[in-house]
Amino acid sequence: MSLSMYVATVARLLPGSLDGLARRVALCFTPDPTNIFAPEATPAHSIFGLSMLVLGICAGIFLVVGGLLLYVVIRFRHRRGYTVREPVQIYGSTQIEVSWTVIPILIIVVLFLATARIIFTTEMARKPADAVNVVVIGHQYWWEYHYPKLGITTANELHIPVSDPRHPQPSYLTMTSADTDHSYWVPRLAGKMDLIPNKINTMWMDPEKPGLYLGQCAQYCGVEHAKMLIRVYADTPAEFAKWVANQQKPAVQDPSVAEGRAVFMHNACMECHTISGTAAKGKFGPDLSHLASRDTFASGAVPLTEQNLRAFINNPDTYKPGVLMPAMHLNDHDLDAVTKYLMTLR
Repeated sequence: MSLSMYVATVARLLPGSLDGLARRVALCFTPDPTNIFAPEATPAHSIFGLSMLVLGICAGIFLVVGGLLLYVVIRFRHRRGYTVREPVQIYGSTQIEVSWTVIPILIIVVLFLATARIIFTTEMARKPADAVNVVVIGHQYWWEYHYPKLGITTANELHIPVSDPRHPQPSYLTMTSADTDHSYWVPRLAGKMDLIPNKINTMWMDPEKPGLYLGQCAQYCGVEHAKMLIRVYADTPAEFAKWVANQQKPAVQDPSVAEGRAVFMHNACMECHTISGTAAKGKFGPDLSHLASRDTFASGAVPLTEQNLRAFINNPDTYKPGVLMPAMHLNDHDLDAVTKYLMTLR
């Protein structure tokens, strides 16, 4: 039985306040989707190893300094009947001064070399010919993804294939910003990478296991920075191929929602958003061609349901106060129609 399962079992057995305490303890051992101590890709493993080295050195320093302090406190504590007198004054000690100069320098050199090694190993890794290429553009407050070799543009939910260690297939992210500084951070897959206007940065990740990996914009970029979330889906090769095939199709044109499509095209929606196969070619907001195939919207902040989408279109401040999308002020009939239309875009 794992530690988390054991704690959870104890939580069920304990009554009252102890039960609440045990549940809190159980939460501490529940796997966190943003836990840097549970790496699932090569760059994250390298960062984890470096973190453990730094933690070990710092723990050693703490134990030595704390141990000496504890020894002095106990050894030279005030005792009953003990005559207080001035201790012997020692003016300078070459051995001690050399020690507290050389030892910190050696520690800094070790940390510098270990850090430099990880940086160069990660930055200079050879890019395979079959690597998946993704262009990432940070916006206030969402993520735009282009797959130039695949002819796909999407938003907020990044799909990449799992990398088999026997035949590595990393995904390379070429990153920039459309407005202000952002920072892309998915702790279990890689380190942080800044997205800066008019500058190109590159990072890569090779997830070992399929699943959803969560991240966050790690650079304050404005009012809605906290809700500029990252969702990375590591798909099996078959799942990724299926996703690619679906994304390469033009947007579905369902005749049953023609009224909603007309509402979309006759309002400002088409000036900001793109829907493939239609006249909507806006680039200011996320591409909506396959909106309904996503699990969330508003940069991962809101689960995608018809009710949530309707409320967001009516007034985006409902979920993201300060978001740049304006309230559309549609009447209830048009609001229902355009929402139903968008929910067919799979």
